[in-house]
Amino acid sequence: MSISPGLPGVRRRRVNHANSGYLFVAPFLLIFVTLLILPLAYAAYLSFFREQLIGGTVFAGFDNYTRALGDERLISGSVRVAKFFLVQVPIMLAVAVLAALAIDSGLLRFAKVFRLGIFVPYAVPAVVATLMWGYLYGRDFGPFAQLADTFGGTGPDFLSSGLILGSIGNIVTWEFTGYNMIILYAALRTVPTELYEAAAVDGAGPLRIAWNIKIPALRPALLLCLIFSVIGSFQLFAEPNLLQRLSPSAIDSAYTPNLYAYTLAFTGQEVNYAAAVSFLLGLVIVVASSAVLFVTSRRSRR
Repeated sequence: MSISPGLPGVRRRRVNHANSGYLFVAPFLLIFVTLLILPLAYAAYLSFFREQLIGGTVFAGFDNYTRALGDERLISGSVRVAKFFLVQVPIMLAVAVLAALAIDSGLLRFAKVFRLGIFVPYAVPAVVATLMWGYLYGRDFGPFAQLADTFGGTGPDFLSSGLILGSIGNIVTWEFTGYNMIILYAALRTVPTELYEAAAVDGAGPLRIAWNIKIPALRPALLLCLIFSVIGSFQLFAEPNLLQRLSPSAIDSAYTPNLYAYTLAFTGQEVNYAAAVSFLLGLVIVVASSAVLFVTSRRSRR
């Protein structure tokens, strides 16, 4: 039996190609491990210890987690964020769906300008957006208050304890409606035009086409937007953190779980307890996202 002399070279080239794949992935893995895995592991390590005036750092086991589960300030902030999600997210996604449908309809004369105008707020950093809206909300210097004074009236105090959550929701809606609109619009562009043509031949108008074809086609994209919104809602931080300077009586240090963990770590010097709070917050996000995914997938099967 004769052995082809070219086989070893072929095998070496195959091995080299396989190794080159690892080289391409290595930079991502390095960044992923350095910026995500190692910080998470270190935070998990910190969460099982506590600082004492006498004795220094001691092992606490699950004491920090037990304390967090009974922390009324943390529970109150979590309930507040849940209310925020239940009200703000449906409004934001409804506006994003309407905007995507309007752009995709082809009836807008300046569709590109309209699309850019809705998306631009997403490009504005959250800090800048919050400062801008904080100025607009200002009771003593804001344009809304000045307009009310011009007509001899008193405008609403958008930074009061009763309206501050809605004011934050307005900022978040202004920031992220365009982002969700782009995702939904991209999903609409993948729908075959033959479906629209067949529906038009059957006598379906624009509203019926939107309701029976376009909106059902948006379900996967809507699910993606919904999961992103769950994560974003429970990570709410920049807006309440900045507005706290303008309205300290309405926003305390535990207004949201993320703000509470930040305050514990960098103001209260309770790094270990803050790590436990952060891990519990991450667990809540995972459970909430999984619940949304489970409910929506179950409904789609029916």
